[in-house]
Amino acid sequence: MVDHGYVHKLRAGKPGSPILFVLHGTGGDENQFFGFGAQLLPEATIVSPRGDVSEHGAARFFRRTGEGVYDMADLARATQKMTNFVKTLAAEHEASEIIGLGYSNGANILANVLIEEGIIDKAVLMHPLIPFRPKANPALAGRKILVTAGERDPICPAPLTQALAEYFQTQKAAVEVEWHPGGHDIRQDEIAAVERFLRG
Repeated sequence: MVDHGYVHKLRAGKPGSPILFVLHGTGGDENQFFGFGAQLLPEATIVSPRGDVSEHGAARFFRRTGEGVYDMADLARATQKMTNFVKTLAAEHEASEIIGLGYSNGANILANVLIEEGIIDKAVLMHPLIPFRPKANPALAGRKILVTAGERDPICPAPLTQALAEYFQTQKAAVEVEWHPGGHDIRQDEIAAVERFLRG
């Protein structure tokens, strides 16, 4: 199998069905959300890449210099690489719709692909952290975005999550936000919100 730049798992769906990219958090891999993606959208093509950056042995999609401090040059590199990966596989599988689901670091690269390129039709951002003011992007109008987060998340502070959701709203995206009272953990009400969002 051609890797298109990332080691990844892929399950081909029916031609003309959606393609779902599932992106792991720091220290995860291509197995973290692959089965979950297949359960969510049984007809879709499921693609799960492994981050190409190692942080003390933990896979990530781009480098950082500290907690919540991004290597902006590497984020730009990773965003372009992920954009090309998504476009290539969506074209190969004749996808009717491009959908992305990411958790933590996976949510952050997915969010930045949206911010820079706007190529994702529907996105689930679980516990995202964008610690800078994104640029305006008219291509985001009409995109459907679900943000899920913990009110006491020590890694992705709630005000920054809220600011990201408000940014997407100002770009005229259709945004839903699902909060739970905990931290950086994924909870059942989040899972239920994701199921409603993607199946609805």
